Amino acid sequence: MKIRILFYVSFLSAIIAGCNLNNQVSDASGTFEADEVIVSSEVSGKLISLNIEEGSILPKDSVVGIIDSVPFQLQKAQIEATIGALHQKTMDVKPQIKLLQDQILVQKTQLKNVLFEKTRTEKLIKADAATTKQLDDLNSQIDVLQKQISVNEQQIKVQENTTGTQNNSILSEDKPLRSSVAQIQDQLRRTNITNPINGTVLTKYAMAGEVTSAGKALYKIADLSVITLRAYITGTQLSQIKLDQQIKVLVDSGTNKYKEYVGTITWISDKAEFTPKTIQTKDERANLVYAIKIHVKNDGLLKIGMYGEVKFK
Repeated sequence: MKIRILFYVSFLSAIIAGCNLNNQVSDASGTFEADEVIVSSEVSGKLISLNIEEGSILPKDSVVGIIDSVPFQLQKAQIEATIGALHQKTMDVKPQIKLLQDQILVQKTQLKNVLFEKTRTEKLIKADAATTKQLDDLNSQIDVLQKQISVNEQQIKVQENTTGTQNNSILSEDKPLRSSVAQIQDQLRRTNITNPINGTVLTKYAMAGEVTSAGKALYKIADLSVITLRAYITGTQLSQIKLDQQIKVLVDSGTNKYKEYVGTITWISDKAEFTPKTIQTKDERANLVYAIKIHVKNDGLLKIGMYGEVKFK
């Protein structure tokens, strides 16, 4: 009798254990990943400081390092001095024009007087009180004054055109030089290494005191507050899921134990692919599967590369 009772107890325990095991069977599995950002130097120069450590959390837009800016400051000062020298090379035509205008004003006054004298002489000739020679002399003076005025007016135009052409030729270099100043100013701004996202430093590639170059990686960072589980499902499972669906995510937590998280499906691949070789058996690698991404809020325990399992129900 005791043997029979022990048999039934063992049988029931096996059934219960089998049920618990079935409850833990997952619908899909995969590994956790994050969107990693490699921060690179935007300019070349000596790395004056890089205040980061692997594992440190950095806020977005914080300045975490500085590249030596002295060479760029010297270039900027040199170009600005060249711009100032350009304006000193230009000619000021105003004094010459003022002189010619004063001469024209005097000549017009003289012309006005001669014209008045001509009118008076014409009246005197009619009264036989003056000679025609006097009138001819006045006409000659009028002609000379009008020509002088015309020449001076032409000279003003020539001076303006010539000086304007010369100044334009000199000042044509101003715009390119100012563009160079703006470019160097932008490079000066880029000597501050600005962290692009809120996240945790995963890898540090450079140290203060090193000479870096544009495009050289300085550190790698990722936002681990929400981590992504990339899992794979079969074609028959597609009908069980949809975007924004909340599902259970299970992570190993000791022997035969799982820690449960709530995940949200954010992406479902529209193309089938072969099962990744790293996570399936040789026979299963020949099967076609669909990749999905599940966002899981990280409590600090989830790490990149960890395995996770998914239960749809």
